[in-house]
Amino acid sequence: MPCKPGHSRDPFSRGGIRTDLAVEAREMLLQETPEPDMAGVQSQSLDEGDIHINRVKVTTPEAAEKLGKVMGSYITIEAPGLRRKDSQLQERVSQALSRELARLMNLEKDAVKTVLVVGLGNWNVTPDALGPRVVQGLLVTRHILTLEPETLGPGFRPVSALSPGVLGLTGVETGEIIQGLVEKVKPDMLLTVDALAARNMERLHTTIQISDTGIYPGSGVGNRRLPINQETMGMPVFALGVPTVVDAVTIAVDAMDQLVGSLKASAGEESKVYQVLKEMSWDDKRRLLTEVLSPYNGNLMVTPKEVDTLIEDTARLISGGINAALHPSIEPADASKYLH
Repeated sequence: MPCKPGHSRDPFSRGGIRTDLAVEAREMLLQETPEPDMAGVQSQSLDEGDIHINRVKVTTPEAAEKLGKVMGSYITIEAPGLRRKDSQLQERVSQALSRELARLMNLEKDAVKTVLVVGLGNWNVTPDALGPRVVQGLLVTRHILTLEPETLGPGFRPVSALSPGVLGLTGVETGEIIQGLVEKVKPDMLLTVDALAARNMERLHTTIQISDTGIYPGSGVGNRRLPINQETMGMPVFALGVPTVVDAVTIAVDAMDQLVGSLKASAGEESKVYQVLKEMSWDDKRRLLTEVLSPYNGNLMVTPKEVDTLIEDTARLISGGINAALHPSIEPADASKYLH
């Protein structure tokens, strides 16, 4: 099928590896072509203690094709300590998210812009419930500013929010529901929140990605739906997501790579098993494991066993960050006070 400008044939997979994270796509590309500065890809990194922020900008169609990502800006906030339920770290990550989101969305302090936030996902499936949980914690103000603006005072933007569910629950494409709402509400910009898929287990619930490219609901688990982007919605569309699942076959391939190293250490390079596995490419290993595992688990995605707590903590962190980014009167350090 022909590609739209700025889109790759499959924006969500490299060599059969599912990932929604631009930083992972760039890491995989660097493994293939280890050049410090790839043409058409700009990258900037900075550290704030134990929080790592990476900004990637894809500027050419050729680079987008190589990365398997749409042209645009991708900001990744990583904090491995989030899995340890560190409340102070959560607040600092929420503050970093607020600053990066306001910067990406160009939210000038005195500019009045109406924002529609859409929490994507299935609230009945915990790893996919991030979007709806985030919406529950947002400070929505459009109705208040329309009916009783004096209640809030200055420094609050008109914000509305919706959790439209998924096609299997509603029988309607999520993108179509949002299109209908956009037509009536007429916001200046759209912010979507969704659960993502990662290539690395260590990034589950420890990484936040924001971008100005929109989103393809369900893409991380191989379920392509109507895109939600500027082309389909007629306005800037920003996407915020956190990886909550990883492909089981990817984990199995990584385990096989670890086995190769163990065999070399224990049996030596003369081992026949070591020689066979050593000669297999990543793609060959993946194809083999996919063929072996498919009769038993189909398209299996893996999530941490403590996913209930992780989703709750992550949703609270993100809600606070969004509230502080969208409403000038809320300082990032005070974002948690407005959660409900």
